[in-house]
This record gives sequence, structure tokens and C-alpha cells, in this order.
Amino acid sequence: MTDQQPSNQPDEPKLNLLSRREFTTLLVAGGASLVMAATLAQPLETFAREILQDRTNNPHEGDGDYQWAMVIDLKRCIGCDYCVWACQATNDTQDDQRWNIRVVDETRFGDVFHLTRPCLHCRNAPCIEVCPVSATYHRADGLVVMDYDKCIGCRYCQTACPYGARVFNWTERTDSNPRVPEWGQPEVERRVRGVVEKCTFCIHRIDAGLAAGLMPGVDEAATPACINVCPVNARFFGNLNDPNSTVSRIINSQPTLRLREDLGTEPRVYYIPPEGLI
Repeated sequence: MTDQQPSNQPDEPKLNLLSRREFTTLLVAGGASLVMAATLAQPLETFAREILQDRTNNPHEGDGDYQWAMVIDLKRCIGCDYCVWACQATNDTQDDQRWNIRVVDETRFGDVFHLTRPCLHCRNAPCIEVCPVSATYHRADGLVVMDYDKCIGCRYCQTACPYGARVFNWTERTDSNPRVPEWGQPEVERRVRGVVEKCTFCIHRIDAGLAAGLMPGVDEAATPACINVCPVNARFFGNLNDPNSTVSRIINSQPTLRLREDLGTEPRVYYIPPEGLI
């Protein structure tokens, strides 16, 4: 039996490989130095190249022939919260994570009015500009869309949104939705813990409706839930590219306003103001 000779070669380092999602999270939140120490097996430029490609190769679904918009008549709204609850049921959100909210305000004459605020789907959306992984992007039809698989939970988009239209999913959802079934049934999957979420204009209805030959804003099955449920006909939805759509005719025939137009965000939600507001 021969004596075993000690090796002159050092032990190979044990590599702690990161997934692309873990790498990007560290890059955004912890700094590149942490990443450099943990990604010895693959060149850093490989990861960087993937991220840069994601920022330019996002799928822009939707049809450019349509540019969707919503009009809300503040003179008609009675503050019933039906639109809030229908959104909550349809999109399966919690009471403290609502995508559509209502606030109460007064005109300069002291008259109370109710303002509801979904995501405004801005043409110049700050949330898109700040997202480091292109998890938020524009579709060809103008909608601002979230890719939950890409979202790393940095919350930059939530901070950048001047309208407070985004919420962060802090916990794994195990609760029962208090608006189901009275105000509808969930039509989309619950989002996973650790992502930002927001109103989508019920994008699942829009896409399925168009595929079936239905027109959003005209046919209920293709129209956002908040529009259909309004008992006083204070909400309208449609295609801005169609001059004969309800939203186009309203915007072109009477005064409307958009929230914080001074910011240049160009929201796609228009409000018909009550007397004394402007």
C-alpha cells in the first residue's frame, strides 16, 4: 500500500451560481460588487447582455389600430363604490391593495364630488422609464402592462407613479376575497408575493373580446368590469382612434380634464368635471 501524496493543487472553489432573477435583484438593490463575487462561473457581460435585450425586445402585444381610453363623469358619479368592488372581485385584490379607489373632494362652491382612480395608462409613463428590467412596458394599443415573471420587486415603478396607482404584494395570498361572489368572480390569477401590481383596464377581457369579434366599450364581455357595473352610466370606455366611439365623441364635444396634466404624462383616463371644479 503506497502512501498517498498530498496534492499541490488547491481545492477548486465552490461556485455559488445565481439565477438571472437573483442576479438582477442584487444588481438593482445591492450593487454590482456583490454580484461580481457571486458569479464567477459566467461572465458578467452575459447577464448584462440579457438585461439590455429585455429592455428592447419586450413583446408589444395589442393592436395598434386601437388606443384605449376611459372617461369618468364626475357630475354623475354618486360614490356607490360599485366600480371599486367589481374591480376587486374581477381582479382578485385585497381591501388594502385595490387597483381602483374612490376619493371624496369638494368644488370651490363647496359641492361634494367623488373621484375614482384606476391606473391611468399614461402615454409618457414614468413607471416604464424607471423599471430596470422592463417588467413594465407599453403595448401597441397604448396600455401599460406588467410582466409579473420579470418583476423583481424593486418598487421603482411604484415610487415613480405620481398617481399612487400601484401596490406591492407583500405576502402570499391565502385570504378570501370579500367581494366574491356578490360583485363577480376572479377572472385572473392572483399575483405572487413580491411583485408590484395595478389596474390593467381588464386587459384579459379586451383581448378575448377582440378575438371573438366583440368591441370593448360596446360589448360587455369585452369591457372593463368597472364600466359595466356603474348604475348611473358615469363611466365610458373605447377606442380613441375611432372618432365615432363614445369616448372620442365625449372628449371632442365637452370639457374634460386629466389628473396632473402639468406633468406631461398624458393619461388615458379623462374626467368630466362637475361645475365649479375648473
